[in-house]
Amino acid sequence: MKKNKADAVPKYLMNPLDAEIAVTALHATGDYTVLRRLNLDRDTRFTRREVPGSLIGLCLDTETTGLNHAEDRIIELGIVAFEYDPVTAEILRIVDRYNGFEDPGCPLPEIIREITGITDEMVAGQAFDDERVRSLADSATLVIAHNAAFDRKFVEARYPFFTKVPWACTVSQIDWGKERISTRILEYLLFKCGGYCIKAHRALDDAEGVLGLLLGDFPVSGTPIFKQLLERSEEVTSKIYAVGAPFAKKDILKQRGYRWNDGADNGSKGWWTDVPQHQEQDEMLYLAREIYPGGNTKSVDITRVDAYARFSVREG
Repeated sequence: MKKNKADAVPKYLMNPLDAEIAVTALHATGDYTVLRRLNLDRDTRFTRREVPGSLIGLCLDTETTGLNHAEDRIIELGIVAFEYDPVTAEILRIVDRYNGFEDPGCPLPEIIREITGITDEMVAGQAFDDERVRSLADSATLVIAHNAAFDRKFVEARYPFFTKVPWACTVSQIDWGKERISTRILEYLLFKCGGYCIKAHRALDDAEGVLGLLLGDFPVSGTPIFKQLLERSEEVTSKIYAVGAPFAKKDILKQRGYRWNDGADNGSKGWWTDVPQHQEQDEMLYLAREIYPGGNTKSVDITRVDAYARFSVREG
């Protein structure tokens, strides 16, 4: 008798419970790591509790025509709205999703088509649902992006009302090095913090990937990832510019973690670093002792930054 295609498929692939047994068996050997496709609709890590005083967060991602927020445009926007407990940092449930294209009014660069798979035909004549996006922004108490320093500038150029919402970043506001993770690529972080995979470089998939990451725990300490991010997002930091620092001290500053700013994108021209506000005085003492002749730090410029300005063009 001729077998149909279903007969040729292993039974465990047709039964979720048997599939879980197979995955457990593979892990138990110590020789295999099984990657699961991230599926938030079936994710058991949501607590789904009813919590008085719960808040709404947004995981957001953009695909754009290029890297310059002043000249390039967003062509795809993905947002996942989720409910969370601000006290325990438990993520309760997904409450909404949005995904849309927008025509930039010009042909897409070849490199963008190659990276994203988005074509000119997909965006032709398309426009974002402005009312829907505004409604999501109005409901949120925090917007989270993987590399918010990129996404926030683009989003606020298109939607200025996002300036009124605090932002956080899963790239720069989480101490991945402490967890022995050397790269901050989203797909790799999902693998290390739960064994999940996504289709990268599409806005909604990446936004869901960020939420999937926040649902996980750190691989070394075992503590919840979202809890650390939530705490870090509430910090006020001091952005310290070592203006006029002697050229001979540049290597010392680099070793301490200072970066160069040419003044083209706001902020003072010079070497700069970010420290928690309570460490500001210690950093000034360091500069007086190690960098500036005679301890004269009058030229040092300090900008204090909170989550409403952090990662935006207003950060300075």
